[in-house]
Amino acid sequence: MNTQINPPDGVLLVNKHAGVTSHDIVGKVRRLFGTRAVGHAGTLDPMATGVLVVLLGRAAKASEYLGGEGKRYRARLRLGLTTDTEDITGEPLTRSGAIPTVQAVQTVCARFVGEIEQIPPMYSALKRDGQKLVDLARRGITVQREARRVSIHTLTCTPTDDSAEYELDVCCSGGTYIRTLCADIGAALGCGGVMSALCRTEACGFPIERAHTIAQLEGMDESTRHALLIPTVELFADLPSLTLTAFYFKLIRNGCAVALSKLRVCHPLGHRIRLYAPDGTFFALGEIVAGEEGLALKAIKIFSL
Repeated sequence: MNTQINPPDGVLLVNKHAGVTSHDIVGKVRRLFGTRAVGHAGTLDPMATGVLVVLLGRAAKASEYLGGEGKRYRARLRLGLTTDTEDITGEPLTRSGAIPTVQAVQTVCARFVGEIEQIPPMYSALKRDGQKLVDLARRGITVQREARRVSIHTLTCTPTDDSAEYELDVCCSGGTYIRTLCADIGAALGCGGVMSALCRTEACGFPIERAHTIAQLEGMDESTRHALLIPTVELFADLPSLTLTAFYFKLIRNGCAVALSKLRVCHPLGHRIRLYAPDGTFFALGEIVAGEEGLALKAIKIFSL
């Protein structure tokens, strides 16, 4: 009897443990699934835990379109300390025993809700002239970074048994640095602050309850692991969908842009759409572009031929 399992294709939700990099997790998934075609969406620092969205097979093509997705974190803010990494693992720079009241801390935290500007930390995976900032920082090199606009959708601040520690629950846009948020809150309070713990509880619309640890994955047989893979289309579940006729399916699959007037749909410029073949199979991510006859629909990433 043929028990061969098809090559892995889809989304795997890993509950990352502390002490390893996101790249380490990718390496473990490659070995567990027997494939090199593995990527991920949204890097987590070694000290961080929680949802890492791992992309296998054709799903890896989606990574470049997921950077702006909203995320949710549970973090610990420690007041009275600053470090060179903006988290508890760095070299201490300043210390303060003047810890503000709970009301003062919560009032300042509320000011960070909405669109804010962040200066990315040196200890980050961002690149400058082809080099990661973290690699420059480890060599004692500091470069100027431009502030970036990010969105803090919600931010709750709860005191703990330690008067200098608060638990933060943050819903934010992609590209937000939670340790920079902690450092900025500490600076606004005048006592300094660092991130002492971080868990990503949601990414790309997937909650941590759907994620599995590497230890759990290692304890499964091959067919059970493969059954956990989520269809790639779920990455774009919030987008509108369009099922094409055979004629327009062939044109768009071959790279043509088709006028919206011919498709009898109406969407704004730059809008993205899930595209389905006539048989109902998701095959591509489409985008509204400017065409010769007005707005048109074009596939920007093909997932299934």
